Amino acid sequence: MRADLDLLLTAVFAAADDLLPERRENARRSVTDAEVVSLAVAQAIMDVASDREFLGLAARRLDHLFPKLPGQPGYWKRRARCSEQIDWLTGMFAADSPGHFDSMVLVDSTPVECGRSVDTARRSQLQPACAHHYSRSHSRWFWGMRLHLLAAPDGTPRAAILASADEKERDVALRLFERGLHGGELVIADKGYAGKDFEHTALQRFGATVLRPRRKDEQGQGPHLAPIRQCIESIFWTLKDRLGLERHQARTLHGLRARIAAKLLALAAGVWLNHYLGRPTRAFADLAI
Repeated sequence: MRADLDLLLTAVFAAADDLLPERRENARRSVTDAEVVSLAVAQAIMDVASDREFLGLAARRLDHLFPKLPGQPGYWKRRARCSEQIDWLTGMFAADSPGHFDSMVLVDSTPVECGRSVDTARRSQLQPACAHHYSRSHSRWFWGMRLHLLAAPDGTPRAAILASADEKERDVALRLFERGLHGGELVIADKGYAGKDFEHTALQRFGATVLRPRRKDEQGQGPHLAPIRQCIESIFWTLKDRLGLERHQARTLHGLRARIAAKLLALAAGVWLNHYLGRPTRAFADLAI
C-alpha cells in the first residue's frame, strides 16, 4: 500500500529533477527544487494544511525519501517561487496521459473559500483577488475564488484557472479552451454555461461543441448528461476530499496559487500513475497516506 505513495513521489521527483531548468543556486542547497516540488505534492496527498505540522510528519513518515528537510520559512518561500514550475510539470504529466487526447472534455468550477467573517475579507492579503459570490450548487454565499477546470473524463487536467469568485464562468471557460483544447472536442458543461454567444464562440474559435442540460426556461427535452457530469464531480471530490482543496489555509495570493498548483500536480501525477499501473479508474483510492 505504501509503495504506491512512494512510487508517485519518486515519479514526481524524477520528472522535476530531469525536466526543470537547473539553477546555479540549487547546487549550493542541500534540498533541491525537485525535492521541494515533491514535498509539496506529498503535503497535498497527505492533506496536511499546516507547513510546520507537515514537515514534522514528513520527518517521521517520509525520511526514507527525504533524508533532509527544509525549515518551515524556507519551504514556504521556495514552494511559492516554484508555482510556475509546478504548473509546467502538471502539463507534462497530463500530456503523457491518454486523457490529453480525449475528444470529450468536461468543464466546471468549484468554490475556493478564503474567509468567512467581514473582518477577514477586509484585512486579508487575498482581498484584491477575492469576491463574495453565491454558489447555487452549495446553496450558500462564500468569499474567495473559484477553481475553473477543464478535464478529461479519466481525470486528466487539461487546463485550470484560479479566478475571482465573481468572474463569469463562460468568460473563464473561453480562456480554458485556449489552453486545453486541440480543436473539435465535445465539451460537456452544466446549465451555468448556457448562452448562444458562448456556444457560437466556442464553435468558431475552437471547433468545440458545447453540450449541456436544458434550462427550465428552454423548450424541448435536453440531453441526459448526469452520468457523464458525474465524472467532473468525482474529480472535484478528489481535489476536495483527498487533496484538501477547501482546507488550504493560505493567507497570501502567491501562497494560495502554489498550494492549488501542488494539488493539481498531485491529481495529474496520480492519474498518470494509475494509467501506468493499468488501473485508470482507481483514482487515489489505493494511495497509502
